Amino acid sequence: MSKISPFPLMTHGVPAERDNDPLTETTTSREVLMDTGFVQLVKETVTLPGGEPARRYMLPHKGAAAMLALDGEGNLVFERQWRHPCKQAFWEIPAGKIDDDEAPLTAAKRELQEECGIVAKTWHELGTVRNAIGYSDERIVIFVAEDLTWGEQDLDPGEYLEVVRVPFNEALRMAHEGLITDCKTLVGLMWLERFLAKRGE
Repeated sequence: MSKISPFPLMTHGVPAERDNDPLTETTTSREVLMDTGFVQLVKETVTLPGGEPARRYMLPHKGAAAMLALDGEGNLVFERQWRHPCKQAFWEIPAGKIDDDEAPLTAAKRELQEECGIVAKTWHELGTVRNAIGYSDERIVIFVAEDLTWGEQDLDPGEYLEVVRVPFNEALRMAHEGLITDCKTLVGLMWLERFLAKRGE
């Protein structure tokens, strides 16, 4: 066995997307197997790059927006929510689904006000995370929200959550120690750390 890697060394990061990508899978048929109104289960038949047929099952998703709400004292707004598929509660940054024909920033402002009663004057888009690429096209657009005004929550019927403020450095410690395991929250903290560093904070 050779000790020399057969794989090329990439010394400068580039996008994974390619024009005329040789890895493309071409969809030949699509069938909705289940539609609950909240989630769909879709089966697609595809042709693989080598010409073989294959089946792909996926959960289409309209996308979501997530918010790192940062107050004037350097604290982040966190929610504690029960996530039934995992049968436990999680620490998360506020987030919510994007409605039909709604811009991600519009969804972010709406969700932050509904879930936390917060209106933010200043917004910056940090990036988009794809959190379930093996079985869903969901995207979560992550924002930092600042210049906060505190008001009343407007939770949906049957929506239960706890809201707390956490110092940013404590949130980073919680992430490093495994107390935060939610994907969007971990990525958001990493991006916020870079954002604040560029701003000299």
